[in-house]
Amino acid sequence: MRNFIKNFANDESGATAIEYGLIAALMAVAIIACLTAFGPQMKAAFDGIGKSMDGADKTDITVGG
Repeated sequence: MRNFIKNFANDESGATAIEYGLIAALMAVAIIACLTAFGPQMKAAFDGIGKSMDGADKTDITVGG
């Protein structure tokens, strides 16, 4: 029983999982912050790209040549 308690106290495998969880949470917060800050500008850029592609003639695409 004494060895079990000693091994349990020295076990650090759960600490690594917690560290990875904290890193993932911080990355999620950073991604959300960036999307919130730059979201409207990104939407405007993609809308502009979409509008310019709507006017393109799809029959002018040549393959292999």
